[in-house]
Amino acid sequence: VFVGMFIARVSRGRTIREFIVGVMFVPVGFTFIWMSVFGNTALDAIINKGFTALSDAVSADVSTALFKFLEHFPFSGITSAIAVILVITFFVTSADSGSLVVDTIASGGKEKNPVWQRIFWAILEGVVAAALLVAGGLGALQAASITIALPFAAIMLVACWGLWRALNLESIRYESLQHHMNAGRHSKMSDTWQSRLSRLTKFPPIDEVKRFIREDVIHAMELVESELKNHHWQVNLSYDPSRNLASFCVAHEGDMNFIYEVRVKDEEMPTYASPEFTDPDKIQKKYARAEVSLQDGNKAYDIYGYDEDVIATDIIDQFEKHRHFLHNTSSLELAVPVD
Repeated sequence: VFVGMFIARVSRGRTIREFIVGVMFVPVGFTFIWMSVFGNTALDAIINKGFTALSDAVSADVSTALFKFLEHFPFSGITSAIAVILVITFFVTSADSGSLVVDTIASGGKEKNPVWQRIFWAILEGVVAAALLVAGGLGALQAASITIALPFAAIMLVACWGLWRALNLESIRYESLQHHMNAGRHSKMSDTWQSRLSRLTKFPPIDEVKRFIREDVIHAMELVESELKNHHWQVNLSYDPSRNLASFCVAHEGDMNFIYEVRVKDEEMPTYASPEFTDPDKIQKKYARAEVSLQDGNKAYDIYGYDEDVIATDIIDQFEKHRHFLHNTSSLELAVPVD
């Protein structure tokens, strides 16, 4: 389980093609090369050159097989040291990924946790492993792992079906967003092109974006909330000051809710920003964006500087696209207003 969660986390932002190549083909290719080179060399040494000590070593203790194999070649001391380093690296990286996932699960899914907490889980894993080795319970644990593998295979089949369904829905959503309501947000703006250019060239500080979300965005959400409630829709609007997050949710009973969130995201100031500054001490180190995110997590555009009418229009645009998506998935009949 921890391997899957770890790979999913480090693969965030990559395409499915990159994920498959990195997770399946690269390890399989490396294993194929390793087994072809080292395996065939060992077979040749045993069958054709009479190096029977290697087969005896494997039969006696498989953990020493690699080092017995390397003794058959020059510079065996150096290659054995490299092998030890590789083995240590394997165990350290495995323990590191395991402690990362356990730490994430134990903290309720939080990604940014104290370093000492992760160290605690890593030490605890080492203690448990050492206790199993000393007590001789490692064999029982291995047998249990093999026994559990068969029912877990059924879970993997369900996961494959879930992945296929999610990808199918993602394809429908992408098609809906591409072909429905082609008019963009900027076409609905009432200000001049000079004002729009001013927004594009401005890098607001974090406090200013926080104020924008707390006042302008919330007020625009309140306008849409009031109008939807007049049409008997169940709407939930919230603002979390600790996370600088404004959330707008329209309930679709029995179906996927519409969620429109705006949050502060701080970014490093790009090198091309603020060219008028010549004093490095006066250069702004960071700026912030008021980023929109929907339930599927695909949106990440900045609405800082938009007036309330444009923000309200953007919410309605995304709401209509969401309804169109539900229609394409043949589930719109479940999304009815709540009286």
